[in-house]
Amino acid sequence: MAISLKKMSAEPELLAAGHRSCAGCAAPAILRQALHVAGADTVVAFATGCLEVSTTIYPYSAWRVPYIHCAFENCAATVSGIEAAYRVLRRKGRLPDKKINFIGFGGDGGSYDIGLQSLSGAMERGHNMLYVCYDNQGYMNTGTQRSGATPRGAATNTSPSGRVISGKQQTRKDLTACMIAHRIPYAAQASVSHHADFMRKVARGLEIDGPAFINILQPCHRGWGCKPEDSIELARVAVETRYWPLYEVDHGQWKINHKPKDVVPITEWFRLQSRFKHLAAGDKDGLVAWHQEQVDRNWAALLEQEERSKGATPAAGATGAPG
Repeated sequence: MAISLKKMSAEPELLAAGHRSCAGCAAPAILRQALHVAGADTVVAFATGCLEVSTTIYPYSAWRVPYIHCAFENCAATVSGIEAAYRVLRRKGRLPDKKINFIGFGGDGGSYDIGLQSLSGAMERGHNMLYVCYDNQGYMNTGTQRSGATPRGAATNTSPSGRVISGKQQTRKDLTACMIAHRIPYAAQASVSHHADFMRKVARGLEIDGPAFINILQPCHRGWGCKPEDSIELARVAVETRYWPLYEVDHGQWKINHKPKDVVPITEWFRLQSRFKHLAAGDKDGLVAWHQEQVDRNWAALLEQEERSKGATPAAGATGAPG
C-alpha cells in the first residue's frame, strides 16, 4: 500500500480532536494512522488504559467508528466475539456481505500482562482480526508502574533506582516473539516514528484472512522522563540503535523493514530519558553493557531469521477464521 499524505489530509478524521491525551503524547497519532488505513467500516475494541480514558471521558467520545471499551483483561476476547457474531449474522443473511475491519487496541499493561491470556486465545483460534499493542513500556495510566514491557534497569514507581536496586531487575518480555510463536499469518513490529511503515503494516494485517498482530513503540514522556516534544525522536532513536527493530513475519517469511546505516549506541537512547539517568551516574551492575550486548545479539538473530526464510515455502499458519 502506497501512503499518500496529501490524500490522507483530505480524508475525514475518525478520531476527533479535543481528546484529553497529554501534550506531546504520540499515541493519538497511532490511532489516527491506523484508522486512516482501516476506514469507516471498522469496529474498535479498546482495553482500559491511557487512551481509553483520554478519548472516552463520559459523556464524550473522540471515536467516529463503532467503539467498545473493554476491561484490561478481555480486549482481544471482545474483538473475537464481535468478529464471530458478524460472521454468523452474515451467513444467516441478516447483515450484508461486506468487508468489516475488526481492530483491538491495548497498551502493554493490557497486552503483555493482564490481557495476554485473551490475546493468546484469540490468536490461537484464528479470528479474522488485527490487534495493535501500543507499547509505552509501563503502566502509565496509573502512575508509571513497571510492566512486562519495561526494560531492565528502567526506574519506575514500583522499581525505583537507589541503593538497593538499579531500577527494574527483570528482562523485558518479547511480546512480538510470543505472537510469532502462535504461527499466526502476520505479526510485525513498528514505531510511531516511521508512519509509512506502520500504516503499510496495518493495511497488510487487515487484508489477511486470519489474525494479525502489530507491536508499536510509543514513548510516554511522563513515564520515560523526556520532553513532550521529543516523543517521536525517542521512538526514532530506538529504531536507529536497533533496540526496537522494524520487521514483519508474513506467513513465515521474515523481513527486516529498516536496517540503520549508521548504528547508534544504546547510550544515545538512554541519555534522553530520566528513567535511565542513574545508569550514567553509576552503573554498578553493568546494565548499559548488558543492554548493548542484548541489542547486538538480538539483531544478529533477526538477520539470521531473515536469511533463513529466504526462498522458503510460506508457512500455512492460521489461514482464516473458524467456520
